[in-house]
Amino acid sequence: VLRRGIRFLLRTKCLFHFKNTEDRLKHEMEFVDDLKLRAVAEQTQAANEQHYEVPTEFYLECLGKNLKYSCCLYSKPGMTLEEAEREMLQAYGRRMKIMNRQNILELGCGWGSMSLWMAQMYPQSKITAVSNSATQKEFIDAKAKALNLTNLTIVTADMVTFEAPEAGEYDRIVSIEMFEHMKNYDKLFERCARWLKSGGMMFIHIFVHKDTPYHFEAESEDDWMSKYFFTGGTMPSDRLFCFFARGLHLKQQWRVNGNHYYKTCEDWLKNLDRSYRSGKAKTILEKTYGAENAVKWYVYWRLFFLSCAEMFNYDNGEGKGNEWYISHYLFEKP
Repeated sequence: VLRRGIRFLLRTKCLFHFKNTEDRLKHEMEFVDDLKLRAVAEQTQAANEQHYEVPTEFYLECLGKNLKYSCCLYSKPGMTLEEAEREMLQAYGRRMKIMNRQNILELGCGWGSMSLWMAQMYPQSKITAVSNSATQKEFIDAKAKALNLTNLTIVTADMVTFEAPEAGEYDRIVSIEMFEHMKNYDKLFERCARWLKSGGMMFIHIFVHKDTPYHFEAESEDDWMSKYFFTGGTMPSDRLFCFFARGLHLKQQWRVNGNHYYKTCEDWLKNLDRSYRSGKAKTILEKTYGAENAVKWYVYWRLFFLSCAEMFNYDNGEGKGNEWYISHYLFEKP
């Protein structure tokens, strides 16, 4: 019943219906123009509180071993969450053409799944990773110390004002599901182009809608995801970044069917339910939200994972996972 209700809301509230292709294009171009008038990001503190300052212990219960809080790659039947995490990390490495002795900047590093992987796999490379969360930096620093990594530096900063410490010297910039929290891609791409050296490349992993961009805005009680989990967020269209790639050209693009994110969210949900039944997640939620609100937030987190799973598994008549999905882009600076 719950899943049917989510699918109904996806069909009635999240899918845009236009009279013709001209109106659809008009909407997209107006969205592009609007973004250029905004700040680089909006309500960053709300996003930080909703996800990234929730105790790391909670995510240790829900996510896989690598703490990858983004879509994983289930390339073979029966893969575990940990295997799918590793499969996607390896795909990033191939697609962004990482090599030793590169200077790499990661924007929005989460709990360090990509940065820690790069630091271990490419020990002669220098990695700088940016997060707006103090708790994430503490976690990654401790992990790096335990692994005896000396080539990884974590910077805590707000992307609205962040300036790369070695502008013009980076061989690679990588960002995994961070651009969804941004607004003015015109300014952001200009900065990234300035931070890269000539011949450098930027790899972006982001979730998208196939053709219609929109903002996450809480306009009614039905918009609880926007209110509690993705305040200030953006759902880009698949080609949205092509309008903003100042100083860079799109070298290659890949798509990852939404079914991979469906499987990722289902695994997170199973881990959450298992932990809640054992009492671990319940204790964490009580400490975070108060004992009187623990059950409510357990339900909210379940609904969040369920809603994301159903969104990325949505069947639009062309097969599941083709309405919302993941896009990978590789941009190059001439």
